[in-house]
Amino acid sequence: MNANDKLISQYKSFLDNGKTERECVAQIIAMAAKAGYKDIAKCKKLAAGDKVYITKMNKAIALFQIGSEPLERGMNILGAHIDSPRLDAKQNPLYEKDNITYLNTHYYGGIKKYQWTTLPLAIHGVVCKKDGTTVNIVIGEAADDPVFCISDILPHLAQDQMKDKASDFIKGEDLDVIMGSCVPAKKTAAEEAAASAKKDKEKDRSKKLVLKLLKEKYNIEEKDFESAELEIVPAGAARDMGLDRSFILAYGQDDRSCAFTSVAAMLDVSAGGKALKRTACCLCVDKEEIGSVGATGMASNLFENMVAEVIARAGTYSELTLRRCLAGSNMLSSDVNAAFDPMNAGLFDKENASVLSGGIAFQKYTGSRGKSGASDANPEFIAAVRACMDKAGVSYQMAELGKVDQGGGGTIAYHAAKYGMNVLDAGVAVLSMHAPWEIVAKEDIVQIFKGYKAFLGM
Repeated sequence: MNANDKLISQYKSFLDNGKTERECVAQIIAMAAKAGYKDIAKCKKLAAGDKVYITKMNKAIALFQIGSEPLERGMNILGAHIDSPRLDAKQNPLYEKDNITYLNTHYYGGIKKYQWTTLPLAIHGVVCKKDGTTVNIVIGEAADDPVFCISDILPHLAQDQMKDKASDFIKGEDLDVIMGSCVPAKKTAAEEAAASAKKDKEKDRSKKLVLKLLKEKYNIEEKDFESAELEIVPAGAARDMGLDRSFILAYGQDDRSCAFTSVAAMLDVSAGGKALKRTACCLCVDKEEIGSVGATGMASNLFENMVAEVIARAGTYSELTLRRCLAGSNMLSSDVNAAFDPMNAGLFDKENASVLSGGIAFQKYTGSRGKSGASDANPEFIAAVRACMDKAGVSYQMAELGKVDQGGGGTIAYHAAKYGMNVLDAGVAVLSMHAPWEIVAKEDIVQIFKGYKAFLGM
């Protein structure tokens, strides 16, 4: 197996074992620890060459390798996100309806709701109990596991449904997952009346069975759902796609394709043991798909707090040093771009679209329509990045997400740019972005790994 094949194999394994933010962070910690990184909480002092990681709520992580230059001069940063569109279980999710038990969900991020019906689904997440213990849940991935599904109307009865807009014919409240069922109890009319009078002890028999199974396997009660974080995702492994195996079909490649390659580049560039001139950082955050909000999202003080912890251990901390460090940094906002789709060519400005197997897709700006929500990178920085890529022999392309008035999208770039640092979006092209199964080209994974590694050494 050559180096590129090994990288692709590791990438697919990362996707298979990282279908939630927590699972991604756990994998990144294991990878980093193997490469000699230490939890910063266990380090009182940091010097050139030291390698540490910082986590937040098990859903965001940053890796740092301390360079020989003072931190005040800034860092080279790769910033990706590890959350992906999905369905989340509500806090009171289980209910029975006509002998079928459902899990009530709330979709997360931008999805086409109809794409999530009639697919095999898995449940990943944690249940936190009042006694302080945490139960890890993964159901639907092992070969002998049951899977779950959201039903849809058969075509024979869907005449009214098919008249609705695609955004309306599957309602958000209808994305409820089938968890189990029971055989309806057969009673005579007299028995039905008697049962109704006694408030039928057999009510919710299917739900009770589901709860019994959860109790037996995971020792959780229905009330424990109130402090649970359960994500419903497509069941199944990442697969090679196409007869030539040039593509990868998998869930969550936005943005775990960039997160994995960022981490892999960070670990590879630090493997030699020689200190970099400039401090390198790899940041993987949460909540990008819903606006980077919350304590683990880039819009919070998460990153500057992490950098403050590093500065405090690498020298004498001051607010001015922190601000100079952030303002003097260079960052690639490692996020995906929409791949040109020949079947929907009218949505793209072809000359400014990213193509599969075209290498890293650099986006000077993201945002929507009039560049709303964009950081709009400076050309001087873009030129320096281009020179770096050319020197390293990395394939790249300059791209936008689609036609100007067609729509658009955002990344964490503008949240980083608020510190005054240079930021440029850099990711792989993705076909069927935000669908349960997304498509990327293996060549792009190879090129972006090489590009990220070159950037960290700039």
